[in-house]
Amino acid sequence: MEHSWLRDYDPANCAIGAAVEILGERATFLVLREAFNGVRRFDDMQRRTAIPRQVLSNRLARLVSEGLLRKVPYQETGQRSRGEYRLTSKGLDLYPVLVALMQWGDRYEAGPDGPPVLLRHRDCGEPVQLQLSCRAGHVLTSARDVTPVPGPGARKIA
Repeated sequence: MEHSWLRDYDPANCAIGAAVEILGERATFLVLREAFNGVRRFDDMQRRTAIPRQVLSNRLARLVSEGLLRKVPYQETGQRSRGEYRLTSKGLDLYPVLVALMQWGDRYEAGPDGPPVLLRHRDCGEPVQLQLSCRAGHVLTSARDVTPVPGPGARKIA
């Protein structure tokens, strides 16, 4: 159901569009997946993702320039100094997005053997699940439970 107020507002000023501009490529999500799994070094990421070296280098540079990763120098004995990539707080805030994509993929795209990875709470071992709720604590089970309203950054179409 279209909300009539939306017709009066500029869709170009969109947080989803801005996020997709930064994240919208498969390789970017694979890099973030590896970073969340604790993989920090270029060669390890390249081996685990099979992303071509130049593409991986470009994705890492973009994630650093956008403030999602930071490059930290390290040096192994007898080797030249290199950089490893660590999530920033801005990058860590993407974790629910990756969990949501993973849960959607588990539900609709997993093979007959089931999901390849399960997420468990470190403290108690119970499965992790993502859920939407309002500030009053009501759990939302569908997009139909949500009503968009103009926010402070909404711009009316001239």
